[in-house]
Amino acid sequence: MMGRFSNPVLLKELKLRFRAFKSFSGLMFYLAVLCIFVAGFLLIYTQFSGTGFFRPSDSFTMFAVLSVLQMGLVMFITPGLTAGAISTEREKQTLNILLTTTQSSTQIIVGKLLSSVVFLVLMLVAGLPLYSLVFLFGGVSPSQFITIFLFYLVTLIAIGSIGIMFSTITKRTIVSMIATYGAMIFLAGITAFFFFVGVSMEQMQAQTGNVQNLTPFSPITYFWASINPGALMITMLYPDMSNALESIVGISLPIWIVYLIFYMLITVICLFIATRKLRANMKTNR
Repeated sequence: MMGRFSNPVLLKELKLRFRAFKSFSGLMFYLAVLCIFVAGFLLIYTQFSGTGFFRPSDSFTMFAVLSVLQMGLVMFITPGLTAGAISTEREKQTLNILLTTTQSSTQIIVGKLLSSVVFLVLMLVAGLPLYSLVFLFGGVSPSQFITIFLFYLVTLIAIGSIGIMFSTITKRTIVSMIATYGAMIFLAGITAFFFFVGVSMEQMQAQTGNVQNLTPFSPITYFWASINPGALMITMLYPDMSNALESIVGISLPIWIVYLIFYMLITVICLFIATRKLRANMKTNR
């Protein structure tokens, strides 16, 4: 019974990843960046002395900036871990050997993805002691903390799926990595640009006096905000921003619902394409 759920590819990838020195060096660099930020933040807010006060509002500010910084690091590291999952096997000429095993395409793809996701989750868990300082000073509720980490998990799984897909359909790791980072730039930057363009166009129309008496309704602008990780994080940290967004686009549906549906669809579609394309060039004689 347990053999049906075992994944040798996942076990092999976990052993190789956690035995590699670069994995621990990357984890050390990640924690060093967070430690430097937290130490600098505390020193600045206490005015480089032991007599300064650190209010709960300051603690929430540290939590917000630390969450944004950690999200940026996750989005920067995830493509590097997943974009070469399959293309590296192809470059090392070990992919054909892997495909001749009894493992299905789904097991191979899911094993490669989960090995990267587990390492990223380890990075998030390793940063928990730094978040404990936030609860020490107060200003942050446990529900906000849990929501942020669930947001991390959904986002990194979706980004990992995009990296696995590009790694499968491209032959070179560098091409896959560029494509994955390009997708990240679109989701994090281009969508924000389109959102601000849509808001600016609505403001220009309102200034002309043609739509002053009409209730704002802009589903396209709402969609660009809904799929942007930064916009969702801001609305989770500052609920008042959600009300401001509703007044701009005229849609009361919380953006986290659209975000969750969109990124779950991205994950399923990317994994489906990767599974179908993994053995696309293999010929069967039946």
